[in-house]
Amino acid sequence: MTVLTNKKTNNKTFIDNVKEVLAYIGIYSVLLIFAFVILYPVIWIVGSSFTEGSSLATATAIPRNPSLRNYIRLLEETKYKQWYLNTLTIAVINMGVSVVLTGTMGYVFARLKFAGKKFGLLSILILQMFPSFMGMIAIYVLFLNFGLLDQPLALVLIYATGQIPYNTWLVKGYLKNVPISLDEAAYIDGATKFQTFKRIILPLMSPILTFVAVTQFMAPWFDFILPSFLISSDEKKTLAVGLYELINGLANNNFTMFAAGSVLVAAPVALLYLFLQKYLVEGLSAGANKG
Repeated sequence: MTVLTNKKTNNKTFIDNVKEVLAYIGIYSVLLIFAFVILYPVIWIVGSSFTEGSSLATATAIPRNPSLRNYIRLLEETKYKQWYLNTLTIAVINMGVSVVLTGTMGYVFARLKFAGKKFGLLSILILQMFPSFMGMIAIYVLFLNFGLLDQPLALVLIYATGQIPYNTWLVKGYLKNVPISLDEAAYIDGATKFQTFKRIILPLMSPILTFVAVTQFMAPWFDFILPSFLISSDEKKTLAVGLYELINGLANNNFTMFAAGSVLVAAPVALLYLFLQKYLVEGLSAGANKG
């Protein structure tokens, strides 16, 4: 009887092990498929940037004769450096303005009590539901009246203010996880609200503020709709608009040069995400815990 029981137990253990191995094989197979689907276009774009030809037909993932010709042409024959500088300037200013606005607003709504607080939270929650490009006509007229058309820095107004609702709720949710007792202890020691925010709360907000800074820094690099709508001068264009002009229309057939420009944009962005990955994950997950 004992022998039969041991055989059944061994058979059950063997079947469980086989199921576990098959489960791992299935999981890793799916992950490999998704990795291939995601990485192949990236490899293809990088390979295309080193291809000698200029058309889409000659572009390949693994070029036969790799060359830097497309990168040289991009820097010498286009205003890529000016587009890059325009986008970088907008991104840095937008990042700074957004961190200041959302950091202070998130603290105010999370910590302070004032009349209209609930109405204000509901208002920005409703505003969060509408993307900024829905009001492009109104934005265009407003910029026209204030003389802000064809001004790259004016895009900061849209990027920074457009993400205030989402980022404010994110920062507010993050601060809900910071004990209120820290503020109370500071008040007992004689600190003002501003001193408490600056010396105690602000250092603890570094993960969520890093997330806000990185996401706001990235916005101008990949946005095409608003810059193409509000910027007309070639020397004032952003990278997304300038690169699009290289492949827009039948006369423009500079796909490999477009690929080179894309690689130059994606490389620093990827490195930025790589080095700040810890803060990004921590800030996003902590900010989503409570609302």
